[in-house]
Amino acid sequence: MEPSRKAGIIALVAIGVAIFGYAQYASASHISVNMTHNELLSTNGDGSDYYIELEFENPSLLVLTAGQTEFVIESDGRAVGQGVLEPFTLTPLEETTVSGTYHTPSVDGDGDGASTIRISGSTEYDVLFASIGIPFEYYPTDEQARDFIHQS
Repeated sequence: MEPSRKAGIIALVAIGVAIFGYAQYASASHISVNMTHNELLSTNGDGSDYYIELEFENPSLLVLTAGQTEFVIESDGRAVGQGVLEPFTLTPLEETTVSGTYHTPSVDGDGDGASTIRISGSTEYDVLFASIGIPFEYYPTDEQARDFIHQS
């Protein structure tokens, strides 16, 4: 085979790999998250500690591994808690349940007002020889949000 033909084939393969890589990065940036479990562990004068499970759905063909992921729980734009998810691996085109804990400080008042709850964070995924940071947001249903608003 001629050297120019080999170079052309190599260039086409490189372009194909780049297009595939970008398409998978774009897919990975659309990872969805859903809360599957939330449970009060303990309450003291400092606040409350909770156990949480979040389900991440990986729409890409990439295996994504993540270390500990910090997240914040907000109510009407105000931080009301923060926590950490355990390290996890997202397999291609599948859902993975990830557990963690979070803490909410003691709050004066009964917390009965209507609030919009948001769980957000950014996860750093290791893919082959690179790392990509992908933010996530989750808005619990009204019923789930009551668990965050009413602290026992």
